[in-house]
Amino acid sequence: MTHASIDFILGACRSGKSRQAELLAKASGRSVVYVATCRTSGIDHEMEERIKRHRQDRPSDWHTVENSFDLEALAIQHRGATLLIDCLTMWVSHLSEQLGTEEVLSKLETGLRAIRDHGVHAIIVSNEVGMGIVPVDADTRHWRDLVGWANQLTSRNADNVYWMVAGIPLQVKRDGANCQLCPHP
Repeated sequence: MTHASIDFILGACRSGKSRQAELLAKASGRSVVYVATCRTSGIDHEMEERIKRHRQDRPSDWHTVENSFDLEALAIQHRGATLLIDCLTMWVSHLSEQLGTEEVLSKLETGLRAIRDHGVHAIIVSNEVGMGIVPVDADTRHWRDLVGWANQLTSRNADNVYWMVAGIPLQVKRDGANCQLCPHP
């Protein structure tokens, strides 16, 4: 069976997450399946343009899956491939409209386990949403917390974690071990 691995790329908006994910996917040497988690209907013009730009940037030999939120089924269907999942934040948002917190996290954990079980190389992109001000309303605070918990779960299960800063990837976990970014005195 093909070796399974998970690369997790985390950062702010426009930090270079998708570009880094695409570079890793191109270097994987496997067939690439791009899992776009943003809904393609009922969106505004700016989001339509963003999706159009992402589609144009992808190599023509990549297979794209849109509007699919079952990570376990994707891992089974694309055994041994590279799954580029962009992004976990939207995935969590969509599932949380139908499921409770524990169910969303359970589905994520099941999907991460399936990635391992089926020899998938997953590259998962997510937004860091917890570094801003505390949201005023309870629903937004809950969403922010849920994304934070999903990011922690993914990072614990990842082999490699990259923190994107202004287009520069800082690797904070390598081959399952946390990296020391700054030497301690």
